[in-house]
Amino acid sequence: MNIQLEKMKQKQECERRKRIAEEKHKEWVQKKREEERRERERKLSKEMAEKATKEVEKMQLQEKAEVKYKEWLKKKRAEEAEKKKKEKEKEKEREAELQEKKAKSEKIFKEWLHNARNKPRPILNGYGFPHGKSAGLYFCYTYVVT
Repeated sequence: MNIQLEKMKQKQECERRKRIAEEKHKEWVQKKREEERRERERKLSKEMAEKATKEVEKMQLQEKAEVKYKEWLKKKRAEEAEKKKKEKEKEKEREAELQEKKAKSEKIFKEWLHNARNKPRPILNGYGFPHGKSAGLYFCYTYVVT
């Protein structure tokens, strides 16, 4: 009976150890799962933080690009306005030169006209001959037969 009692004690001890081992295994598995969950959450939060940082950097870059574009556009418009202003000035200069030229040519024409009135006129009795005489062109009617 003693042997049976010992066997029962050993069996109970074995079952108790088994239960303790199972409980320890369950605790270990639970701890492992908890660690894995924490690790996943940590990785996820790290990824989210990186994404947020990248988004912020992207937005900052976009804002800088917009500012640079606006500055460039402003500069370009100023250059175009300056160019148009210079073109208008050149056009005004051209018009002034043309008016000056026109006035000068009119003055010269008026002087010529004034001087042309005072010049002596050529004699008009030549009937198409220079100085009224035949100069080498002989027609049949110009010969006088005697």
